[in-house]
Amino acid sequence: MTGSAGATDDHRPAPPAHERRPSSWQRRLRRFGYAAVPSGDVRERLVPPYAEPSPRLWRSLGVPPVWTDRILRWSGWGGPLLVTLVAGVIRFWNLGSPKAVIFDETYYAKDAWALVHRGFEVNWDKNANDAILSSGGHVTIPSDAAYVVHPPVGKYVIGLGELLFGFDPFGWRFMTALLGTLSVLMLCRIGRRLFRSTFLGCLAGALMAVDGLHFVMSRTALLDGVLMFFVLAAFGCLVVDRDRARERLAAALPPDADGRHRPDAHLAETTRLGLRPWRWAAGVMFGLAIGTKWNGLYIMAAFLLMTLLWDVGSRKVAGARRPYLAVLKHDTGWTFLSTVPVALVTYLASWTGWILSPTDGSGGYYRDWAAGDGKGGNWTWLFPDWLRSLWHYEHEVYQFHTHLTSPHTYQSNPWSWILLGRPVSYFYESPAPGADGCPTDAGEKCAREVLALGTPLLWWAACFALLYVLWRWLLRRDWRAGAIACAIAAGYLPWFLYQERTIFLFYAVVFLPFLCLAVAMMTGALVGPPGSSDTRRVAGATAAGVLTLLIAWNFIYFWPLYTGEAIPIDDWRSRMWLDTWV
Repeated sequence: MTGSAGATDDHRPAPPAHERRPSSWQRRLRRFGYAAVPSGDVRERLVPPYAEPSPRLWRSLGVPPVWTDRILRWSGWGGPLLVTLVAGVIRFWNLGSPKAVIFDETYYAKDAWALVHRGFEVNWDKNANDAILSSGGHVTIPSDAAYVVHPPVGKYVIGLGELLFGFDPFGWRFMTALLGTLSVLMLCRIGRRLFRSTFLGCLAGALMAVDGLHFVMSRTALLDGVLMFFVLAAFGCLVVDRDRARERLAAALPPDADGRHRPDAHLAETTRLGLRPWRWAAGVMFGLAIGTKWNGLYIMAAFLLMTLLWDVGSRKVAGARRPYLAVLKHDTGWTFLSTVPVALVTYLASWTGWILSPTDGSGGYYRDWAAGDGKGGNWTWLFPDWLRSLWHYEHEVYQFHTHLTSPHTYQSNPWSWILLGRPVSYFYESPAPGADGCPTDAGEKCAREVLALGTPLLWWAACFALLYVLWRWLLRRDWRAGAIACAIAAGYLPWFLYQERTIFLFYAVVFLPFLCLAVAMMTGALVGPPGSSDTRRVAGATAAGVLTLLIAWNFIYFWPLYTGEAIPIDDWRSRMWLDTWV
């Protein structure tokens, strides 16, 4: 399963001596009948092979050769599934604790319950939380529509868990825990495809599995974890689409007399790449992301530009002399049609419950606007009432988001996010010794807290990894580094436009998977590329192993702050590494 851990510069295995490209004098001998074995060609550049896992580890453990071969054959899925199993166990363990409505669950858990039953959000009584917890969720759903400022997809996702397991903490956290677990699996597979290394893909997924922010968001009924899932899924769809498109280009290139495939300008500029279903799937994911939170729009725009630049690079490698013109002619229009309209239709479909609600004032908020305050006008006949009412609703929501400046205890500036300057406390209690899990010998009171704090050593290592990724992209033109940097920028930089707005560190969970990819890429570089000396590889592997183990230890150390476990107050204080965490 481990394979070539340091294969970040070149994941292609070094060819045997007899397959290396012949020298110039050997090529001249062809006229006298010299026949060299065909060497690697442009098809390998378009579709590089995966690093072959090494059997040495399994042989050293005494595993029979037959089982070793099976393990290596299935490592591409076996490794990611094993990492996902660990991530799922720790996320679902005691998921219903704390048995309370924590932080913004007070909005989304109840909105989700109303959506899956009425099709729109409602105004709940101020004592509804206590009634829900004390009755096991057996409460009457109000009928008065509520004004909410986020689209419905994320709340439908949360509501699905409530329908399956009940209107209680476990029920409303189930789907975010499931998506958080599945996102680890996706990241393992995406990292494997990016780096052509099962080891580095599993490392990226394992890093996210032990990140505190991802862990807490997976165990809390908030929207940002759902948004992260759909963004990562869209990215994965585009990465698969890139491979499929390059495979089609490679297949179009004919072999020469030596059996090698050379660049062909005409084929590279004229080959059509088909319907590209993975881009359609990405369009659906974009629609679901935007239907969860609007900042998915920024991410969609950045990802579409990125995938077009991938097409430019693919056609250039295949031999195109004017790759930008070729992409403009053959790819740009289809890229737009297969993503943006699909995302729009998906987004509108997510509002079906609101659209079908009554227009007599008993339906969703603003559902009757077009028939009342919005009636009249010269062009209103062009658009159905539901669309005009929805447009008005969306305009009001936009005004809310752009003018939200109410101060909050845990708000933070995006400049501090990657350094974990101001995490958000979702839940805090101070039980006395002998109560709520507080040890009887604790002395003074205990602390129970759920703190949305990333694993500090992982995030601080990610600061260096981000610099490494930028260097790889800007100076080495590494497309993988560029993809990671683009995804981080798409999820992070837009928040700098709203520094006066009330925003929080946990929004950063959207680009967290790509920080983990960056750390995995840097770790692979620490191990060293294929062909490095044994001394270099041992030193690099030791450094990479120490870093990974320290990150895992750091997650375990902060475990009580992620799960709401009662610990003596002195132990809690020892974990407040920065004054701004209190």
